[in-house]
Amino acid sequence: MGPGRRVFAPHLSRRGGRLLLVVPFALIAVVTVVDVLVPPDVHMGPFLIAAPAVTASFAGPRMTAFVGAVAVIAQSAVAVARTSLTDLNHMYQIVATVLISIIVTFFAHLRERDERRVKRLRSIAHAAQSVVLRPLPHRAGPLRIASIYLAAEEEAQMGGDLYAAARTASGTRLLFGDARGKGFDAISEASLVLGAFRVMARREKELPALIKHLEAGVGSREEPEGVTGAGSDADDNTDEAFVTALVLDIPDGEPQVRFVNCGHPPPLLLRAGQVIPLDAGDASPPLGLSDVLSSEATVETFPFDIGDVLLLYTDGVVEARDESRAFYPLTERLMAWVGDDPSTLLGRLRADLQAYVGGHLGDDAALVAVERLEPTP
Repeated sequence: MGPGRRVFAPHLSRRGGRLLLVVPFALIAVVTVVDVLVPPDVHMGPFLIAAPAVTASFAGPRMTAFVGAVAVIAQSAVAVARTSLTDLNHMYQIVATVLISIIVTFFAHLRERDERRVKRLRSIAHAAQSVVLRPLPHRAGPLRIASIYLAAEEEAQMGGDLYAAARTASGTRLLFGDARGKGFDAISEASLVLGAFRVMARREKELPALIKHLEAGVGSREEPEGVTGAGSDADDNTDEAFVTALVLDIPDGEPQVRFVNCGHPPPLLLRAGQVIPLDAGDASPPLGLSDVLSSEATVETFPFDIGDVLLLYTDGVVEARDESRAFYPLTERLMAWVGDDPSTLLGRLRADLQAYVGGHLGDDAALVAVERLEPTP
């Protein structure tokens, strides 16, 4: 989330708000002049009500009230110029302008209050994101890492997609995954798995043992009887919780990557003009479903040499659709960017993905790119 902007409304810049103020004042000036010049049986005064009404759509209550006061003064000036302030027709117009100005000023106050509340919620979401979904390091031993998170909802900062990294005595471990569902339940599951990974990633030497700890965290949160987590569906319960995940171990001194795939889309290896899916021969079940789908964690090993780039992605990327409902062709698009460093690769991929879907994703999407560099002394 970017820093807060000083605005009349969230979608307007400060300069844009000032430019929009020209509209109500120009409207007041034009209506006043025309109303004085037209024949006596033509009355343009009622159009002055539009000035404070328009102002309330983008400005705060003080500016709305000020524009309303100017409109009332203009209406009074028209009355004096044409007849008098005691003229019944002009008196009704002045009273109507006063009442409308008071009403729209009140609505401007409500809108501004709601905007402050939304701004506070954004700040809280940003703080929560920084704690739960911490940024990945740009360098980890001989690895260069880049990551991006694209929220499907404009106001949201994070959902169920997750990633984390931890340095060990022999290399770097990465967790990358996607918690089932959306909203509070998905965020809760993601936070539990991330917490378990951060605690155990350095303690467990073998990946299968680490997977067991991550497995234990899924669905382990407890709620009071009869209380459902906010944002959860009526049919959901914690017994159905699961997380698709990749748990990777990349040793510093060996040109390889070892990982356990727990029901997640396979990583893509970008090497020498090729995009190679690293399909696991026997994928493990998602975290949280080992009791239902009994299976041992299988460690897969693939070459990962200097200059290779490993791309991790969630299904929000490959399931993104364009206007014709066609899925995003990730592998095909990556062919043009083989050889890019992780930051450049993800920047191009992000721009292309957002253009493909018309700027609106149907689901949260996360991407992590990892490049092995020459070892440094």
